Amino acid sequence: MQEEKKKSRKEGDKARLAAAAARLGVLQRRLKDEKIPVIITFDGFDAAGKGLQISRLIQALDPRGFDVYTGDRDGEEEAMHPFLWRFAIRCPERGRIAIFDTSWNRRIFADRFDRDLGKRETEESLSDIRAFEKQLTDDGTVLVRLFLEISEKEQRKRFKKLEASADTAWRVTEADWERNRRYKKYARITKEMIDATNVPWAPWTVIDAAHKEKAALAIMEVVSSAMEAALEKKAAGRETPRFEPPLPPDKYKKGILSHVDLEKTMDREEYRKKLDQLQKRLERLHGDLYRYRIPVVLGFEGWDAAGKGGVIRRLTSHLDPRGYQVCPTASPSSTEKAHHYLWRFWTRFPKDGHIAVFDRTWYGRVMVERIEGFCTEEEWHRAYQEINDMETHLVHSGAVVLKFWLHIDKDEQERRFNDRMKNPEKQWKITDEDWRNREKWDQYEEVVNEMLEKTSTEDAPWIVVEGNSKYYARIKVMETVADALEKKIKEVEKAKKKHE
Repeated sequence: MQEEKKKSRKEGDKARLAAAAARLGVLQRRLKDEKIPVIITFDGFDAAGKGLQISRLIQALDPRGFDVYTGDRDGEEEAMHPFLWRFAIRCPERGRIAIFDTSWNRRIFADRFDRDLGKRETEESLSDIRAFEKQLTDDGTVLVRLFLEISEKEQRKRFKKLEASADTAWRVTEADWERNRRYKKYARITKEMIDATNVPWAPWTVIDAAHKEKAALAIMEVVSSAMEAALEKKAAGRETPRFEPPLPPDKYKKGILSHVDLEKTMDREEYRKKLDQLQKRLERLHGDLYRYRIPVVLGFEGWDAAGKGGVIRRLTSHLDPRGYQVCPTASPSSTEKAHHYLWRFWTRFPKDGHIAVFDRTWYGRVMVERIEGFCTEEEWHRAYQEINDMETHLVHSGAVVLKFWLHIDKDEQERRFNDRMKNPEKQWKITDEDWRNREKWDQYEEVVNEMLEKTSTEDAPWIVVEGNSKYYARIKVMETVADALEKKIKEVEKAKKKHE
């Protein structure tokens, strides 16, 4: 009788798992059709069975529609980038699923335990993670966060079983045993992490992983429920018009740009002398950046024909070409459009000791995309905070972030446009689109004023460059960059001496 009940229970479990798997397969196809991206993260105690449960989950899915990543260890490339970089660049296209075996949240439980992160670093990481997850879910990503839990006794039992076999003994490390010996502290830290990051738009689901079949079923049901909720939300969104609150009229018409002194100039002799000094100074500083592994992000925006290319060319002329990259930003490709708008910039952020120079930046979201209607009002309103959060994370990771707006007046732009049209070697620089954008000068001036006010922060300041004089503009940019690099290098040197 007991055997029959046990057999019946097993058959019932198999039937429920089969039904749950079939449901997942249907939902995956619907999400693909609706272009809804999904991220599923598996965190948990060592030996809780993350790998096993991921395998069980993906058996129900079309393998052409998902990717699985490991986030518990840093490779050489990952260790030389901001912590969230490895996850941001692997966020899925719309309609695809990304599964992470250990997520970014490891920073504030596993890393905190192993490396004994200080209070400041823990708080910065927590803030960065909250902002990152909000950015994903606001953009429509379904974020399912799972934490697999087992008891201290069960964990010890599984470790011993793994060690008993030559094929699996390598999977248990001394660090694993240390966590088991200090299980209570580790459990407390994980609970603090879950409590601190459990939010309505990205809730945690704690799974009792002691019984593998029950855990598999629970995981499938949680994932399916989240997918169904996303599909229902999207359907409701099509039926209900989105309210877009208007901006206060004329608020930014007389903003920061109206106070810029465009009469500032520099003669050719002074320019040549300073240019030579600054290029040699930057060459020396570039070597120090590499030695101290300091990443640098420089963003250039400005009016068409304001001189961005000329500034960038002179800024980089004496730098080691192996240590910097100039990243021109054009209209997004089809692949880039299938991701969050910041994704294509994450993929080009520099590793430690290198410089990335962006000719046009992520601020297109709140300028051209806003004015031309390539994004909704809700999306560009949200972008100010998303951009600030991203730049803050770069700074938390040790980067220098500077943003330059090259400013010229309307008459100077017209003169430069006409000069380009007359010069056969420069005609390629002027397009019909440049003239069309010029007709929207007043609109652009207003949105630039708003952008400068809302996104110039202590971590990542905007520097408005008086650009009617190309000589003056080039020297101001180069001096600003050199001063900022020198300041950062001194801070790193001071910190290094303190720890020695």
